[in-house]
Amino acid sequence: MQHEQRSKLMRLSWQIQRRRHYNRSKSLISAWAIYLNEDITVYHLVQKHSGNREINYNKAASLTLFNQ
Repeated sequence: MQHEQRSKLMRLSWQIQRRRHYNRSKSLISAWAIYLNEDITVYHLVQKHSGNREINYNKAASLTLFNQ
Protein backbone atom coordinates (compact mmCIF):
# COMPACT_ATOMS: atom_id res chain seq x y z
CA MET A 1 0.00 0.00 0.00
CA GLN A 2 1.36 3.38 -0.96
CA HIS A 3 1.88 6.22 1.48
CA GLU A 4 -0.98 8.32 0.05
CA GLN A 5 -3.45 5.43 0.33
CA ARG A 6 -2.43 4.83 3.93
CA SER A 7 -2.89 8.51 4.71
CA LYS A 8 -6.42 8.46 3.30
CA LEU A 9 -7.20 5.33 5.25
CA MET A 10 -5.91 6.83 8.49
CA ARG A 11 -7.82 10.11 7.99
CA LEU A 12 -11.02 8.19 7.34
CA SER A 13 -10.51 6.02 10.40
CA TRP A 14 -9.93 9.09 12.59
CA GLN A 15 -13.15 10.64 11.28
CA ILE A 16 -15.07 7.46 12.02
CA GLN A 17 -13.57 7.27 15.48
CA ARG A 18 -14.57 10.86 16.30
CA ARG A 19 -18.07 10.70 14.83
CA ARG A 20 -19.10 7.24 16.01
CA HIS A 21 -17.11 7.13 19.26
CA TYR A 22 -15.56 3.81 18.26
CA ASN A 23 -12.31 2.50 19.65
CA ARG A 24 -9.25 2.68 17.41
CA SER A 25 -9.33 -0.89 16.13
CA LYS A 26 -13.02 -0.80 15.23
CA SER A 27 -12.63 2.49 13.37
CA LEU A 28 -9.66 1.12 11.41
CA ILE A 29 -11.63 -1.98 10.43
CA SER A 30 -14.57 0.18 9.35
CA ALA A 31 -12.35 2.48 7.29
CA TRP A 32 -10.62 -0.50 5.67
CA ALA A 33 -13.98 -2.03 4.73
CA ILE A 34 -15.14 1.25 3.18
CA TYR A 35 -11.86 1.63 1.31
CA LEU A 36 -11.94 -1.92 -0.10
CA ASN A 37 -15.59 -1.73 -1.13
CA GLU A 38 -15.46 1.77 -2.57
CA ASP A 39 -17.17 0.90 -5.86
CA ILE A 40 -20.07 -0.84 -4.10
CA THR A 41 -20.41 2.00 -1.58
CA VAL A 42 -20.56 4.68 -4.28
CA TYR A 43 -23.12 2.71 -6.29
CA HIS A 44 -25.28 2.24 -3.18
CA LEU A 45 -25.11 5.94 -2.30
CA VAL A 46 -26.02 7.02 -5.82
CA GLN A 47 -28.96 4.64 -5.86
CA LYS A 48 -30.11 5.68 -2.39
CA HIS A 49 -29.98 9.43 -3.02
CA SER A 50 -31.37 9.45 -6.56
CA GLY A 51 -34.93 9.04 -5.25
CA ASN A 52 -37.40 8.38 -8.03
CA ARG A 53 -35.11 9.80 -10.69
CA GLU A 54 -33.54 7.48 -13.20
CA ILE A 55 -29.90 6.64 -12.51
CA ASN A 56 -27.28 7.40 -15.14
CA TYR A 57 -25.12 4.29 -14.67
CA ASN A 58 -22.28 5.59 -16.85
CA LYS A 59 -21.96 8.68 -14.69
CA ALA A 60 -22.28 6.63 -11.48
CA ALA A 61 -19.48 4.32 -12.65
CA SER A 62 -17.10 7.26 -13.00
CA LEU A 63 -17.68 8.51 -9.44
CA THR A 64 -15.16 7.70 -6.74
CA LEU A 65 -15.31 7.95 -3.01
CA PHE A 66 -11.68 8.96 -2.75
CA ASN A 67 -9.90 11.23 -5.23
CA GLN A 68 -7.24 9.16 -6.92
